[in-house]
Amino acid sequence: MRSTADRIRHALSFEIIALLIVTPASAWLFDKPIGHIGVVAVVSASIATGWNYVYNLGFDHALRRLRGTVKKTVPIRVLHAVSFEIGLLFVLLPFIAWYLEISLREAFLIDVSLAVFYLIYAFVFNWIYDVLFPVSEPANAS
Repeated sequence: MRSTADRIRHALSFEIIALLIVTPASAWLFDKPIGHIGVVAVVSASIATGWNYVYNLGFDHALRRLRGTVKKTVPIRVLHAVSFEIGLLFVLLPFIAWYLEISLREAFLIDVSLAVFYLIYAFVFNWIYDVLFPVSEPANAS
């Protein structure tokens, strides 16, 4: 299992890199001021960072209990990324609508667009992270 320090490095690097990509792209794509998108992105990233830590800890415990290892297959990586984004989508929807002063429908479209980006990004980022920082399994793991 990963250490707390490793989980913190993972969560922070995930969000910082994503912010550098998503803020200017979203401002352009949704035709919103970069400052407004920036606030939405930072608040969303802050919420997502906490969710990322808790979610990944729970997911790893579930994997260890069900499979005896935290190593992820491609189907498990897909499940991991999709379920993370679905949970986050519902948490962020009201905030996006309120802050951008848009309808829930518009906020949903923005949120889903961001979720699609983050879904792909999470899959790729986590795979690369696992390659760069592999999990050391205990010797008696089966």
